[in-house]
Amino acid sequence: MLNVGLIGAGHLGKIHLKLLNQSNEFNLIGFHDTNIQESKKIEQEFGYKFFDDLDELLNQIEVLDIVTPTSFHHQYAIKAIEKNIHFFIEKPITQNLEQANEILQKTKEKNLKAQVGHVERFNPAFSASSNYIKNPMFVEIHRLAEFNPRGTDVSVVLDLMIHDIDIVLSTINSNVKNIYANGVSVVSKTPDIANARIEFENGCVANFTTSRISMKNMRKCRFFQKDAYISVDFLEKKAEIIRMNDAPSSPNPFDMIIENAEGEKKQITFEYPDVEPNNAILDELESFAYSIKNNKSEKVSLEQGKKALEVALEIMNQINTQKQVVL
Repeated sequence: MLNVGLIGAGHLGKIHLKLLNQSNEFNLIGFHDTNIQESKKIEQEFGYKFFDDLDELLNQIEVLDIVTPTSFHHQYAIKAIEKNIHFFIEKPITQNLEQANEILQKTKEKNLKAQVGHVERFNPAFSASSNYIKNPMFVEIHRLAEFNPRGTDVSVVLDLMIHDIDIVLSTINSNVKNIYANGVSVVSKTPDIANARIEFENGCVANFTTSRISMKNMRKCRFFQKDAYISVDFLEKKAEIIRMNDAPSSPNPFDMIIENAEGEKKQITFEYPDVEPNNAILDELESFAYSIKNNKSEKVSLEQGKKALEVALEIMNQINTQKQVVL
């Protein structure tokens, strides 16, 4: 088991603490947080050891789980690197590309492992359907959330859309060519609704619509490719594969057959991959443990986290240059 410590015992940090404590891959040494009063309550209620002195914790661990607000990611990642500690860092990787480049370079120099917490990569619906996604040419994504004051200190792009940016970048084997975006601030000082269009060099186009002031929750991604359509519902944990194959010469009366303008007949088939229930956060943490123990590549590397951040920042830049005012 890997000796692990956590920094940042907020809402998500407490979830991480619980899972690290349950995992067979980690030995939870304890946690650090600047809110001493709340930390002592957590220690008393759950039994996780609280370290007021961060260095004391770092001296006892091999892995650091960084679950602080993004503004603190860089400084704690550098701390881990200086102590030769592998680290898991929540998304987005950092506030800016300069910080991301620095921790990436220093991590390589020390030959350390680091993984970014893009948890949707471990969503069971995406895992069940990812092998079906091959060279998509159009992607449509909707991530809509009901209003929650937590997280409104940052743009909806860095809060929510970045999940889908990472998913799309992981499935499109091509460089980004153009980015167009707009957004609106409604209840907070940063955009609460955003739409982005990313064009890739291979011709693929991805449309993103993200809101944190919706009347309902939705997290769906649709991939369109040659003779197939893949729908992934991250919220409901469902996946659907719709294929178009050449129609058989003697179709079954119940077969769904369509004919295009050229007279070609296609058969439409439906597949529903088995979606195995899982705890995505536990899986991402344990996948990181696997990469450390077996010296394998991380499932979500610092490079990938940096690329998602780069795209997200460009989307935000586009929004800032086309600011809209809601009256």
